[in-house]
Amino acid sequence: MQNNNQNNENSQNQEPRTPRDRKPNPHRQNRPNAQGENNQNTNRPNPNANRKPHPNRKPNPNRELNGNVPDREAPDGNRNPNPNRKQNPNRKPNPNRDQSAEGTGNKPNPNKKPFSGNKPNQNRGGKNKNRRKNVTTVNDTMRASLEENARVKDATMNPWKKIDMASKGKIRFTPLGGLGEIGGNMAVLETETTAIVIDVGMSFPDETMHGVDILVPDFSYLHTLKGKKDVYIIITHGHEDHIGAMPYLFKELQFPIYATPLALAMIENKFNEHGLSAHTKHFNFVTLRQQYQVGDMKIEWLHNTHSIIDACSLAIETPAGIIMHTADFKVDHTPVDNYTMDLRRYAHYGEKGVLCLFSDSTNSHNPGFTKSEKVVGRTFDSLFDLAKGRVIMSTFSSNVHRIFQAMERAVKHGRKVCVIGRSMERNVETNRALGFVDIEEKHFIEVHEVPKYADHEVLIVTTGSQGETMAALNRMATDEHRHIKLKPSDTVIISASAIPGNEASVSSLMNKLMKAGVTVRYKEFGDIHVSGHASQEEQKLILRLIQPKFFLPVHGEYNHIAKHAKTAVECGVDERNILLMSDGDQVEITTKYLKKVKTVKSGKTYIDNQNNMTIENDVVLDRQKLAEDGIVNVVAQISQSNQKVVGKPVVSSHGLVAAKEDKKFEKEIEVLLETMLLNMKPEALKNHRDIENEIRNVVRKHVVRTKKRYPLIIPTIFII
Repeated sequence: MQNNNQNNENSQNQEPRTPRDRKPNPHRQNRPNAQGENNQNTNRPNPNANRKPHPNRKPNPNRELNGNVPDREAPDGNRNPNPNRKQNPNRKPNPNRDQSAEGTGNKPNPNKKPFSGNKPNQNRGGKNKNRRKNVTTVNDTMRASLEENARVKDATMNPWKKIDMASKGKIRFTPLGGLGEIGGNMAVLETETTAIVIDVGMSFPDETMHGVDILVPDFSYLHTLKGKKDVYIIITHGHEDHIGAMPYLFKELQFPIYATPLALAMIENKFNEHGLSAHTKHFNFVTLRQQYQVGDMKIEWLHNTHSIIDACSLAIETPAGIIMHTADFKVDHTPVDNYTMDLRRYAHYGEKGVLCLFSDSTNSHNPGFTKSEKVVGRTFDSLFDLAKGRVIMSTFSSNVHRIFQAMERAVKHGRKVCVIGRSMERNVETNRALGFVDIEEKHFIEVHEVPKYADHEVLIVTTGSQGETMAALNRMATDEHRHIKLKPSDTVIISASAIPGNEASVSSLMNKLMKAGVTVRYKEFGDIHVSGHASQEEQKLILRLIQPKFFLPVHGEYNHIAKHAKTAVECGVDERNILLMSDGDQVEITTKYLKKVKTVKSGKTYIDNQNNMTIENDVVLDRQKLAEDGIVNVVAQISQSNQKVVGKPVVSSHGLVAAKEDKKFEKEIEVLLETMLLNMKPEALKNHRDIENEIRNVVRKHVVRTKKRYPLIIPTIFII
């Protein structure tokens, strides 16, 4: 109603319009004519004269007493509206038209026509509909503040720019184990005068390495460094894949060792077992958050969370810049011992500017976060409640937090704890001596005391979660253990995941346990085992805390490090500043570039754990050939005078032909020998080795042609 009144009033105060070329309307007599004169009916009564004002309507302060609204000023404040300007009644207002240039910071358009104050407002009452909002004025002060904030953000996201780019320092990094595989971690970081060996770990063999128990890295490159540079060993934590090869290295080379107390205590146990106790003089115990001068480097151990106590990362200050090595880690905010990862120290070094980051890639395909170790304890609560007889729990012997949680539940349920397995017993006692396992002596019993207690009063903690043939759990499953015989009422908890390559062994162990009639708790409980390695979100957290210039993913197979590299790119690392390495690749790092410079000798040495001795490569190859292709033995006497076989040759084969075909195969070899001897020159019979090689070649060609196999051929020749 208000809008209509205003429009009527505005229409009465408009300037007279030029009449259109049409007949006048006889019913509109009070409209002004072309000369501006009104018709005679100018005193027509106003139908709104007696109308009461709207109680909520506010008076217009600009309205004059006669009801007219004065003309508005033109946009420039000086020009008067054009009384002869024709108005298009069908023209719609331009929503992008700037009604006022004042206070906007924009210059007025010189081609823009001034706004007429007498033009009726078609959208009045629409609350500034279609009118452009004022643009914020950006003055010099605000612009300077924006630029400064952008500079601060850039410095925050790229702290590595604080690195002195004029530095001439140069370092080289050479992984000798742990890349392209799971386990066997060992790497060398070196400057012009110093080399540090980061971890010396072992790995497990695959099913083709017959008679091999463990694999240790090839130490050839370390032999080349001795005498040329000062060499030191830096240990991050006490897992077997980081310290398992230490005694085998010290049988060849000895260097100073730096590590936390638990890691050195576990290394000492290995040295004692191998008769190397005198080498404990090389031990150097470190304290967290303290820098140690090691050659021309400064190294600080940073506490992290993993599936073992006292796990650490490394912050290394080198002549080229700061290097960060996470080692194995996960970000556990609720660890069993309540000592969380020292993220503040990571951020501290990240703020200083990190030249290169080496980070654990094992779980790089896992989205989200790795679960806390404490969730396993809650699963143990459920399993102990369900168990009616003995509980037999198997896990990695170095996973002390897991073992400690099982022992706590045993004490809570009134069970005695029996520890079985050489490595398990040794690690538990070491951790008790250092105060990491706080279980009173009265709760432990020896293995021969188990029959004295009721089944529901016993917890057995043992080795063998990977299906190892000689481990205690496997011997129980095959009824070969001297003290423990499995019962149908037993509950076996396997709190571990199969290491890549051990899947077949673990599956075989499961089959044996199921045949024994026990209740097996393995993967059907989702939280019976949690990983000790970081998933993608934890990897991102470390990348963002450190924001390195260069990034080298380590620890894992090629697909793991490739995925970790993609995560780093998402977190702002330049793709050109990332390299994917393999064992033996040597990478040179300076403040300006990262590049591969050469490849050094790397590989594996085979170890027989029964006697702690090395198995030579050719022995393992022969075993593989025997297992895959069999063996052929040929024993014959050859007369030098007539070049014929004396009597019949003795031919035996294993793994090549069936027993019923032995005679046929023996006859074929006999014919081959006779034909070969007839074609040989007489002087060739004077050398046993030449004759044996010739027999080996002839028999091999025959077997390949007829059997499509490549057996091991052993000829034994007597020349008479």
